[in-house]
Amino acid sequence: MSATDTSEPNRRDFLYVATGMAGAVGAAAVAWPFIDQMRPDASTLAASSVEVDVSSLTPGMSLTVKWRGKPVFIRNRTPEEIKAAQEVPMADLKDPVARNANISSDAQATDIDRTAGEGKENWLVMVGVCTHLGCVPLGQQGDFGGWFCPCHGSHYDTAGRIRKGPAPENLHIPNFQFLSNTTIRIG
Repeated sequence: MSATDTSEPNRRDFLYVATGMAGAVGAAAVAWPFIDQMRPDASTLAASSVEVDVSSLTPGMSLTVKWRGKPVFIRNRTPEEIKAAQEVPMADLKDPVARNANISSDAQATDIDRTAGEGKENWLVMVGVCTHLGCVPLGQQGDFGGWFCPCHGSHYDTAGRIRKGPAPENLHIPNFQFLSNTTIRIG
């Protein structure tokens, strides 16, 4: 045979290609269940965001909703609660970071950076899980009129900032936005 000879595909070539294709399809069929199991199930996807009607919350009222298996506190703060939170010097804070997923991760824990922002300073939305050991704090209690975790004695102020006790961080603020004046989407 010379270098210019061309050979026609024969039965053996066809069997090699057919066997390779069958092996590839078989490998994909075996691998698919393992790949598919890594996707979140429908209940997880459904819980990834929640819309909450806050039209009935007058100043001084709170609502707790479940989001991603955790309680989320939504509070319509009174003018007195807002004033108390604004008057706290930054030097008095145990955790100076806002812990607000809606703004820069290094933002300071000022009252405005812990709330829904300009024009909505009265609204506070926080994951209701103590940052010490994951307990659920009680609202409008403790030494600072905010939240109190009775399990180990962590006290949070009216902006959800840790002020006293073993908790190392402020209560976290999830991604949220106002869809209207009366509806908040969390997540």
